[in-house]
Amino acid sequence: MQYWLVKTEPEAFSWQDMVAQKRAVWDGVRNYTARNNLKAMALNDIVLIYHSVTDKCVVGLGRVDALAYQDPTTDDERWVAVDIVPVTELPKPVTLAQIKAEPALADLPLIKQSRLSVMPISEDAFKLIVEMGKG
Repeated sequence: MQYWLVKTEPEAFSWQDMVAQKRAVWDGVRNYTARNNLKAMALNDIVLIYHSVTDKCVVGLGRVDALAYQDPTTDDERWVAVDIVPVTELPKPVTLAQIKAEPALADLPLIKQSRLSVMPISEDAFKLIVEMGKG
């Protein structure tokens, strides 16, 4: 199993939207590294859902429910989407400031490649962020 972090702008599509729809098509990615990360996702991989721009925090956990397929927002075959289903909301959102303040997370792509919207994270980083989100 692999672990991932995906970013979404809550004004466009929030954790609450994902829960209400019971599934999200993770589309619209137009960065080659992020696209390659989508292609590397496997069924049942766990995903941290991060609200970017305004909230800047990890808010919930999702699970990959469909492997990479043609992004429905474009006819350009270079771009893919995956389906993610919500699993659970974190009791307490984990802010970017908290993540940056944690030495064990210093190498997290969220910090090192701040503009990347889909990124792998280690199992240890995943477990630490979830622990931080328990409050």
